[in-house]
Amino acid sequence: MLKQFLNLKLSQKLSPQQIQLMKLIQLPTQAFEQRLLEEMNENPALESGKEEDDYEKDEFENEDYDDYDDAESERIDAEDINIDEYLSNDETPDYKTQANNYSDDDEDRETPFAAPISFHQDLINQLNTFILNDEEREIAEFLVGSIDDMGYIRRSIPDMVDDMAFTQGIYTDEKMVQKMLHVIHELEPAGVGAQDLQECLLLQLKHKTPTESVDLAIDIIENQFDAFTKKHYDKLLQKYGVSNEQLKKAIHEIEKLNPKPGGSFTGNNKVTENVVPDFAIRIVDGELELTLNGRNAPSLHVSKDYQEMMQTYKDSRDKSTQQKEAVQFIKQKLDSAKWFIDAIRQRQETLFVTMNAIMHYQEEFFLDGDETKMKPMILKDIADLVGLDISTISRVANSKYVETPYGTKLIKEFFSESMKNDQGEDVSTLEIKKILQNTIEEEDKKKPLPDDQLAEILKEKGYPIARRTIAKYREQLDIPVARMRKKM
Repeated sequence: MLKQFLNLKLSQKLSPQQIQLMKLIQLPTQAFEQRLLEEMNENPALESGKEEDDYEKDEFENEDYDDYDDAESERIDAEDINIDEYLSNDETPDYKTQANNYSDDDEDRETPFAAPISFHQDLINQLNTFILNDEEREIAEFLVGSIDDMGYIRRSIPDMVDDMAFTQGIYTDEKMVQKMLHVIHELEPAGVGAQDLQECLLLQLKHKTPTESVDLAIDIIENQFDAFTKKHYDKLLQKYGVSNEQLKKAIHEIEKLNPKPGGSFTGNNKVTENVVPDFAIRIVDGELELTLNGRNAPSLHVSKDYQEMMQTYKDSRDKSTQQKEAVQFIKQKLDSAKWFIDAIRQRQETLFVTMNAIMHYQEEFFLDGDETKMKPMILKDIADLVGLDISTISRVANSKYVETPYGTKLIKEFFSESMKNDQGEDVSTLEIKKILQNTIEEEDKKKPLPDDQLAEILKEKGYPIARRTIAKYREQLDIPVARMRKKM
């Protein structure tokens, strides 16, 4: 049986231009510069830098601009395109001259750095100092390639034997792979090539000069690893019959080791983000001053050559089909250039007004850097202040950094939910986390505070929080449980 239904559906779709603008807003400074280069490579009508001359105005300057219609492609006149609309009457775009819109000393804050050798290449270079035959070298290099960025080989030996046979045509056995693993374990940093944490710590200890403390540490890791990880120090004292001081020295030797030997390598091939602050906040005469990184405000204009081509077409009496096709291409590029310049202006304004609202909302924090003065703030608070959509505020906050007198911070870190204190006042969860962190830092490390005691202490300070909430905040702060915080 056929039934008919009538459904009314209200939907709002973003235009391609609006989507592109949202993507531009989301980009941090460095990614924006890359996007700018891509646009300029794709659009020859878009040029950077200040214009050499002021272009002469003609009689078409005040004519209306008509959007291009494919249906009218048979007849295109120069009068349909007002070139002056794509050009700046001044040498500098107006959005770059707005107060506090960019910082003059952005370049002074940039620190160039050299690209170091990769972690894996450094290990290969070290291998070259060993005397190995061709088969051994191939296996050793395969093993180096199997090391992850933290310095571990997390695959089993049988798996690697099979992988070498199927993918590299290297036919070997487990005994030979084990032999080459011993070679890898001689490389620096110590501990590289281990298959688990226990082996990693052992390799580092065995690289140390033997002492009573080192020998005890090796025995603990080799034979009492579970007791060590669970910090059962009483059990270790009873097992080895040593004094508190002797065990403390051995534990200290272990605590000095690096559980991620590859992660500490400065030339690691893992991508390291070079943070460039998108904003800077300074205190001038007791007042907050916001600037936007000048690299976000490029000087752009429409190509003079494109204007001259359009002028040539306008002056031509006989307009051939080829000329009409050429002017269509030129108009498309002019449209794109005009939109991109306008999009950059909108991006500038959006970034600035959003960060300005955040700065004033968190004025108390920015004036003295006390994190306990951070106010509860959600995306909607800022969206309501500046009249923008919540998703737009999110795009600004999630990927941008601000340089403050107290360090460079990710903007989204200023947002937090609110909770009630014992006075019924709204306080930021950031404030509570900071107090929790301070409480843990001040605890007696020989008797660290469990979560229920932490909850009682915060309740006494005026923050009635459940134990499970304490546990959640502690995990978010990357602070281990009380047992793991215990020191000798």
